[in-house]
Amino acid sequence: MASGWARGPARLTGRAGIRLILAIETSCDETAAAVVDGPEVRSSVVASQARLHTPYGGVVPEVAARQHLGTVNAVVDEALDAAGLALDAVDAVAVTQRPGLIGALLVGVATAKALAYGAGKPLVMVDHLHGHICASWLEPLALDPPFVSLIASGGHTRLDLVDDYAEPRLLGSTLDDAAGEAIDKGARTLGLGYPGGPALERLAADGDRKAFEFPVGLAGRTDADFSFAGVKTALLYAVRDLGEQEVGRRRADLAASYQEAVVRPLAQRLVGAAVDAGVPAVALGGGVAANGRLRALTAEFAEPAGVAVAAPDRALCTDNAAMIGAAAQFTPPLSWPRYAGADAMATSPPGGIAA
Repeated sequence: MASGWARGPARLTGRAGIRLILAIETSCDETAAAVVDGPEVRSSVVASQARLHTPYGGVVPEVAARQHLGTVNAVVDEALDAAGLALDAVDAVAVTQRPGLIGALLVGVATAKALAYGAGKPLVMVDHLHGHICASWLEPLALDPPFVSLIASGGHTRLDLVDDYAEPRLLGSTLDDAAGEAIDKGARTLGLGYPGGPALERLAADGDRKAFEFPVGLAGRTDADFSFAGVKTALLYAVRDLGEQEVGRRRADLAASYQEAVVRPLAQRLVGAAVDAGVPAVALGGGVAANGRLRALTAEFAEPAGVAVAAPDRALCTDNAAMIGAAAQFTPPLSWPRYAGADAMATSPPGGIAA
């Protein structure tokens, strides 16, 4: 979905002076490792825990951490093998430090520290959200700034102005629930189970987006913030008022109308922010960015505004380690052995995401 960007002078080396990176990501329920060489993804391995958490209707933090502990070494070995490299060959080890489930993060950070320390390599502590932005830097998308980035996931919804991959600037964020959380809870309300996003999208494809008029949070405002708490409540009331039989008959219409109420403001405000900032492009990131309707709406709003749309491959929208390796190239590394006392953090600093 992207075209027309020239490769800039900083593209091949990033900003941190390192290039060949082993990256590890364990912020939630994906155990991931990747090897990136500048903007090239040499390997990317993701071990999903989705089936493990399905009976609970969502991610159980303790279960996720224990699964990471039993999986991470094999995933790292597979990523190195797929890249045809030994650990000694990489320039640095990178890992997600924040934000996320603290137990899950601790597994990744401890693993990365041990690998880097034993090999005498620098360690790069990366913000997970910075990774979602920097996924657009990776080939084949290879997006150069300036652009406005949307991160929409189960835990975060925000817009950032990216003049420089090293220092994104927050424009707006959700005032309550994240878009991905709203989608997952809407799917659960409709009896679709977990993970809810793909199931809701499949069901919505057979429904009428205009069948129900669900409220859009902050619809009368022109800033870059979002709100999704109200639409969840509206769906709950609609299901209650329709009754079990009618819900069964109109489930696809409910899904389509609900999905539209969540993703339409994302697309509108993303493109609007780019127009306001006077930048030529927008980028999508986070798990919700894999949603086909969001991608279609973004293109629909962007075309008449003369704004280009960059959407990474869906595998780079959901949690993965390649994006962590990309962000590491714009994050100052910690030299050996200065990182021995470094630790995971459950949250990012207010507003900021880069190191």
